[in-house]
Amino acid sequence: MRDLKEKCAVVGVFGVKSAAKIAYLGLYAMQHRGQEATGLSVSDGEKISTIKNRGLVSMVYDEPMMEKLDGEIAIGHNRYSTAGEDSILDAQPVYARYSLGEIAIAHNGNFTNALEVRKALIDDGAIFGSSMDTENLIHLIAKSKESLLRLRILDALQQVEGAYSLLFLSRTKLFAARDPNGFRPLSIAKIGDGYMVASETCAFDLASATFERDIEPGEMVIFENGKKPESIRFAKSDPKHCIFEHVYFARPDSFLFGESVYAVRKELGRFLWEEDPIDADMVIPVPDSSIPHAIGYSQASGLPFELGIIRNHYIGRTFIEPLQEIRDLKVKKKLSPIKELIHGKRLVIVDDSIVRGTTSKKIVSLLKEAGAKEVHMRIASPAITFPCYYGIDTPHQNELISHRMASDEIRAYLKADSLRFLSIEALKKSVQNRGNFCLSCFDGRYFHNI
Repeated sequence: MRDLKEKCAVVGVFGVKSAAKIAYLGLYAMQHRGQEATGLSVSDGEKISTIKNRGLVSMVYDEPMMEKLDGEIAIGHNRYSTAGEDSILDAQPVYARYSLGEIAIAHNGNFTNALEVRKALIDDGAIFGSSMDTENLIHLIAKSKESLLRLRILDALQQVEGAYSLLFLSRTKLFAARDPNGFRPLSIAKIGDGYMVASETCAFDLASATFERDIEPGEMVIFENGKKPESIRFAKSDPKHCIFEHVYFARPDSFLFGESVYAVRKELGRFLWEEDPIDADMVIPVPDSSIPHAIGYSQASGLPFELGIIRNHYIGRTFIEPLQEIRDLKVKKKLSPIKELIHGKRLVIVDDSIVRGTTSKKIVSLLKEAGAKEVHMRIASPAITFPCYYGIDTPHQNELISHRMASDEIRAYLKADSLRFLSIEALKKSVQNRGNFCLSCFDGRYFHNI
């Protein structure tokens, strides 16, 4: 799946010397969740310093810069920008001064009532400097009449709806909160005498932190010097975790919503075979995200697993592509078939999903040009027919190929010999807590007024 983008990753560090460096490691490990912009806010107990810019984590930060970010509390953010917006204006963390001092906020997700809240704030005199829904929180906290920051945050959370894993940094405390449905992941780890919070557990591994637990839906955890982390339940838990974290977004070595991402993806591949067995010569994945799915398919079917397509990991972005011929080269630049391996073979090619269908069409064409006798597309998720409003940058509904076409029509468009999507029933079976996941992009059942 190349056309859906997870909005971001968040990381927080508390009670650790050189907290910014630990947060940097966390952001580096979660680069896959956002590649447009990155930022860090660090507190030394007296003031908050913030650095953010466009680009990858390894490009934005350097050693002299990190030395200046001194302090034992830090939050960080990686972001995918929405098309047409300036990612530096909307880069996070969001920082502001207000009546109680200073605050910085990092957010993974999307407020479904953001426009409504923003309009009310503007009507009340608020001035916004970005298009981010996260900035709504700054104003809600600033205008709250509560005397303590924790109470102001809780007041603000009662006024927003949708998906949010949030980190709030004051000069002396770190606050971590997750929406009542727990759409986006957020976990706590122990690191030395301090703590680390992150969107994915792979961030803990790189920082040598020890996973403790997930922050529960509807829970806020407060980290304060000299005290154990304090848990506050601000809403009733009603888990609706994003299933696409397991299908595509999360790194395979992460442990999300109580389960191994790698294990779930292999199960998706196994069910894909069981639902529609086919006679073929080999199974190949669309690299890299579909490799675990294809391994599961291979193990279930007994068909050999081969890396029939090689991905070039060193392709930079092409910002100016005026000619259609140049645009059409993008897939060939990134993906290259091994001709001597696949020539004359009947292939099962496994991908995690199909969004617009344009990339899938070009992949089928590449394989057939390389001499594949048959190309059978197997998709390790159901057909995406509805847009997501909970933190995924999806196309409009009329751009989703499965909304416009039936499966047979998509197969003909791709020029594949066969096409099969995983059923929703099999998708549910692949995870342990089957009733705790959001499937709205497949079935259109949203949990808020959209």
